[in-house]
Amino acid sequence: MESNLPHWLQKQAELNPHEKAIETDDGSSLSFLELHERSKQYAAYFEENGIQRGDHVAVLSSNRLEMVLAIHALSYLGAVVVLLNTRLTPEELAFQIKDAEVSCLITEENFYSKGEAAIRNAGLAACPIVQYHLIQTNRSSPDAIRKEITLDEVFTIIYTSGTTGSPKGVQLTYGNHWASAISSALNLGLSQSDKWLICLPMFHVGGFSALIKNVVYGMPVFLMERFDEHMVNHAIKNSGVTIVSVVSIMLQRLIENLRDERLPAHFRCMLLGGGPAPKPLLENAKDKAIPVFQTYGMTETASQIVTLSPKDALRKLGSAGRALSTAWLVIDAPRGEIGEIKVKGPMVTKGYYKRDESTTEALSDGWLATGDLGYQDEEGFLYVVDRRKDLIISGGENIYPAEIESVLSGMKGIMEAGVTGIEDQRWGQVPAAFVVTQKESVLNETDVLRYCRDHLAGYKCPKEIHFVEKLPRNASNKLLRRELPAFRKDVGN
Repeated sequence: MESNLPHWLQKQAELNPHEKAIETDDGSSLSFLELHERSKQYAAYFEENGIQRGDHVAVLSSNRLEMVLAIHALSYLGAVVVLLNTRLTPEELAFQIKDAEVSCLITEENFYSKGEAAIRNAGLAACPIVQYHLIQTNRSSPDAIRKEITLDEVFTIIYTSGTTGSPKGVQLTYGNHWASAISSALNLGLSQSDKWLICLPMFHVGGFSALIKNVVYGMPVFLMERFDEHMVNHAIKNSGVTIVSVVSIMLQRLIENLRDERLPAHFRCMLLGGGPAPKPLLENAKDKAIPVFQTYGMTETASQIVTLSPKDALRKLGSAGRALSTAWLVIDAPRGEIGEIKVKGPMVTKGYYKRDESTTEALSDGWLATGDLGYQDEEGFLYVVDRRKDLIISGGENIYPAEIESVLSGMKGIMEAGVTGIEDQRWGQVPAAFVVTQKESVLNETDVLRYCRDHLAGYKCPKEIHFVEKLPRNASNKLLRRELPAFRKDVGN
């Protein structure tokens, strides 16, 4: 049986019409009523251009007000929003656009040429591209506006790469996003004075989840196009921001930017994702009166599903916390021993788009096998030992070695490649590649790096290339990535 709710934006336009919904770092702002009205106009334009209920529409955009309007407009039409990472190459975007069966691409002027190249690479010449600055209509609302949301319906598709290196579209329903927002509120609490700053990209689930909280809670958000430590601290001190979502490197830069200052008393939560925070960083945050809530989550769980509160941050150093009140967490090993982390709850995805085998592999009786290894202590606090086995977390971005290895293997002169993460003071980890070349090959590091830059987003490109005679493998010929650092030459570290 389907469960319906009033459309969350339309409901906020009725309940809080003149309350501020969104303000931006350039000084613009919209009330909930204005956000509703302008989103309806966008929806009317999209309808005129053939977008209908159930269509998959890609959005390639930075954190702009227009992106928010486009997302709500597509929701009013019942279209599925495919969120694209602006840092990907046209080749990488083409795969996702084709795989998601996208019928239209919405973008901004800055990414038009990249989007056009992606559409061309995908072989979808008939797929229209809509630019924000060209959206104009005399109609105030579409004919087929949806006044309800159906919780079981898919709202977004966000791509994530599995350990096989093959990007998979995570389908998240309205109910998944709703449950994530409610679970967060039950954990963090709500205050009349709350204002959430979004500086994580909204094409990532961490940034997008704050946008959903905006319309579920009726809470204002402060939208930043990109992270800037000075601007974030200024917004906290001068614009009433009470909550910010960041990754460790952002927190480090915010603390450095504060110098001898401390954050004001009204600031109540720094939600920290992207891996456990080091003890010195947590201690520095405490000195600056920054309450840090460490979290564990993923695209498949529509953001956080486990959270560590500030009171436990130093006592439970390295822990991601305990499962939120609407979620379950188990480890498939005895208490205190390492096993695979499995989670369950209303925020967990219904599966991957067109990946029945991967869905069956990951989901069983509602339980999501995360692929991450961890253990729980005697109090039930989760410690993540290895994120998806060989996953590299660089500045909060997830990088999968197999994807880079696949690209490297496609380069003429390279027989095989192995990629692993190496420690980096600034980013936490960065990828390093180990390649075996053909005997007649005259490849050098510059050649390989140039090839990577042509085929991979910048943050995925290896920071070191090592030429080796062979790669470490086990009896089953499986690559042993954890042994790769032993093959590393002296690089002055």
